[in-house]
Amino acid sequence: MNFARTALLLAALTALFGVAGYMLGGAGGMVIALVVAAGMNLFAYWNSDRLALAAYNAREVDQHSAPELVQMTHELARRAQLPPPRVYLIDSPQPNAFATGRTPEKGAVAVTTGLAQALSRQELAGVIAHELAHIRNRDTLTMTVAATIAGAISSIAQFGMLFGGNRQNGNTHGALTGLLVAIVAPLAAMVIQMAVSRSREYEADRLGAEICGEPVWLASALARIEQGVARVVDERAEAHPATAPLFIINPLSGRGMDNLFSTHPSTQNRINALQQLAAAWGKGWRADQAGAPSAGGFTTGAAGNPWSRRSGPWG
Repeated sequence: MNFARTALLLAALTALFGVAGYMLGGAGGMVIALVVAAGMNLFAYWNSDRLALAAYNAREVDQHSAPELVQMTHELARRAQLPPPRVYLIDSPQPNAFATGRTPEKGAVAVTTGLAQALSRQELAGVIAHELAHIRNRDTLTMTVAATIAGAISSIAQFGMLFGGNRQNGNTHGALTGLLVAIVAPLAAMVIQMAVSRSREYEADRLGAEICGEPVWLASALARIEQGVARVVDERAEAHPATAPLFIINPLSGRGMDNLFSTHPSTQNRINALQQLAAAWGKGWRADQAGAPSAGGFTTGAAGNPWSRRSGPWG
């Protein structure tokens, strides 16, 4: 099902690319744009994860450079029945995180240094579990490909505004056409991303709560991350706005609430859903029914939980 959705998304973004080309260069421009879009679809499928990580200068860490973070991620991946993902750090004071990778075998989780410093171990586990849920649901392929192609649409629109559209064949409204493309094309691409991102965040929250075993950990993390994002502007995110749907919380400044032009659902709505899930589990759900590991592994209670205390950025 997710592959079908990805194919539909690629087709829609390709069509937008063709419309932008037609507005800028007529029938010839549309043909060129569609050819370019076809090539970009193939390129994005194979390279979108690397492009997303490169956009934020993410550096891969291992058991030696960030042992507790990597151990936590791999243990949660085991609980999620996923291959161990690659783990990346992004040098940014804004607390945030995202996952990428076209398949679970190619999965990667990236967290900012600000996130590692701001959250407790339990909260960090909740965030990583949410990102692993995206990998398990194969959302990462859809969102990273969408971000790559939507960014290309934004670029061609900016090109159109710069050169004023097609002035040939008696077209006296080239500048207006270029301006229209510059406004409408990126907006339309973002709407497609929003339609995918908004529904999948709720599902990733739910599955992430199951993976880590405690919905309140993720709920607390979401509240803390939103506060941090409101205080700290990430210039790289502002420079690559098409990547915003990748993150657990919208990293862009000036965002709205739960409306059509938000890349994420309202954080408070997500927290409410997690609190309702916690209440439901408290009435009839037990950790041992979910197959929680015995003492020494990951557990849902504070006692015996290797992530229940903090001694530094990772713990």
